[in-house]
Amino acid sequence: MRGVIVFAHGSRDPLWRLPVEAVAAQIARTDPSAPVACAYLELSEPDLPAAAERLIAAGATHIRVLPLFFGMGKHAREDLPQLMIDLATQHPDVRFEQLAAAGEDPRLTALLARIALENTP
Repeated sequence: MRGVIVFAHGSRDPLWRLPVEAVAAQIARTDPSAPVACAYLELSEPDLPAAAERLIAAGATHIRVLPLFFGMGKHAREDLPQLMIDLATQHPDVRFEQLAAAGEDPRLTALLARIALENTP
């Protein structure tokens, strides 16, 4: 079973999490059979290992991690890949897949351009 973790930096401000949780909710609506969780690098919980444990307990054998970073900074380039290695070592029977940072996906940048340019009343 494939699960998804929506991964973001984290913040002490609880309102900061709302857009991250909205992405997770949309994933759950799109595919109710896929377990989904949010995880944060710092300042918020759960962290990535805890979110992975939750999905594994729900039966996930393939976990895709969607980094909600706008660019390929240190977190996406160094921190997350090391966390992925650690997860694969701790759970050798689970396939972990790191997706590209959200801002690196040309579909997202095209959508943002359309939003910026659309006419609104």
